[in-house]
Amino acid sequence: MNTIPSPQDLFSVEGKVAIVTGATGAFGAAAAMGLAKAGAKVMCTGRKTETLAPLVSSITEAGFDAAFEAGDPVSHDDNKRIVAKTVELYGGIDIVVTAAGVSKPAPILEQPLEDWEMVMDVNVKGTWLMLKEAGKVMVEQGRGGKAIIISSTRGKLGMANYSAYSPSKAATDLITKSLGCEWGQYGINVNAIAPTVFRSALTQWMFDDDAFYKNFLKRIPIGRLGEPEDFIGSILFLSSKASDFMTGAILYVDGGYTAG
Repeated sequence: MNTIPSPQDLFSVEGKVAIVTGATGAFGAAAAMGLAKAGAKVMCTGRKTETLAPLVSSITEAGFDAAFEAGDPVSHDDNKRIVAKTVELYGGIDIVVTAAGVSKPAPILEQPLEDWEMVMDVNVKGTWLMLKEAGKVMVEQGRGGKAIIISSTRGKLGMANYSAYSPSKAATDLITKSLGCEWGQYGINVNAIAPTVFRSALTQWMFDDDAFYKNFLKRIPIGRLGEPEDFIGSILFLSSKASDFMTGAILYVDGGYTAG
């Protein structure tokens, strides 16, 4: 039993360097703040400086370490620049969280091709590009690392009007499994978190629409929708030693939505 590390060591991310894409979204912001408050140095990225700057200010003003570098998740050059800036500022990369994502629900017969392509580009191509560039650094460092892809219960369950979003999340689930197999030899763990509906600016209407809310809750055994703080524990778990023997897995943080 003396070989079992203390819980403080097991779940520690103190001094680790993390990149979080989509850092101004609900999941990305929660991941960035949670990792920073746990002692990680966090590079926050997203498209807009005007939304990244206040997030990073709120983290640094609280005494934690964060910076930002704006960029388009579907631009290979931007992903290269973000990774290079992280290495320049913090000396390496230990954790990468890909939370950049978009949803454009619509019936397939009405959905513009451009919307379908946007969902696929941001959710799939953007994830692949960041992992490709951050992965190069983690492999070259030779000290392992943690890659966490933000998926969705929609990657497992179909839904009317989601013929773009659901397949995109199924694709990122398979990226998770494929890279879990590919990067195990380097000590890099690759896992995904698949949440159900969490409170955010985009989903607030679901909380405000009483009829929709009550009907949706019938599918969730825990009896409520998710809050941002419900997401942070799984991020810290997958970013720390506690998940060292876990890779290629999809962790459902959904209140039991996919259980039955």
